[in-house]
Amino acid sequence: MAQKPAETDIYQIKVTLRNSKPPIWRRIQVPGDINLGKLHRILQVVMGWTDSHLHQFIVRGVYYGEPHPDYRDMGWEMHNEKRAKLSQIVPGEKFKFIYEYDFGDSWQHDLLIEKILPPEPGVRYPICIKGKRACPPEDVGGVWGYGDFLIAISDPNHPEHDDMLEWAGGEFDPEAFDLDEVNEALRYIR
Repeated sequence: MAQKPAETDIYQIKVTLRNSKPPIWRRIQVPGDINLGKLHRILQVVMGWTDSHLHQFIVRGVYYGEPHPDYRDMGWEMHNEKRAKLSQIVPGEKFKFIYEYDFGDSWQHDLLIEKILPPEPGVRYPICIKGKRACPPEDVGGVWGYGDFLIAISDPNHPEHDDMLEWAGGEFDPEAFDLDEVNEALRYIR
């Protein structure tokens, strides 16, 4: 099912992968009435992740994600992301919160609400309006492992060069970002 026109305010969010140098980021526009579960799916698409790991949102010290009985046993309180709308947790423009993906690699994304806008007639949301650089490969070892990976693939004489390139599928361009491809994939988020 394709997207419908938004009937609510639109939140423009700059998503930056924390500690990535140079920065890996996306600028997206989403309806304010979406829940955090849907925002998770949108972030997976725009960043290029494969949704293979656990995730959570951290908003003013409150954790949102997919509740699991084990979390309570470990003393964690995880609020159901499907019951929290973006407009309910965001007090206004310039508000920041965190999206963490893959607790092992700990990919933390800073989400900054840049603007709250009226919907534009004829525009289908969510939409990615800009971005820079490729998403790191899954399971590369977080930001620091990604740095080591980039060093290895950029130097043909590096002892891990061939293995790392093979592991990454034969090639990897850290500067690559295809806005049209991202927006095509966003069309199918329900």
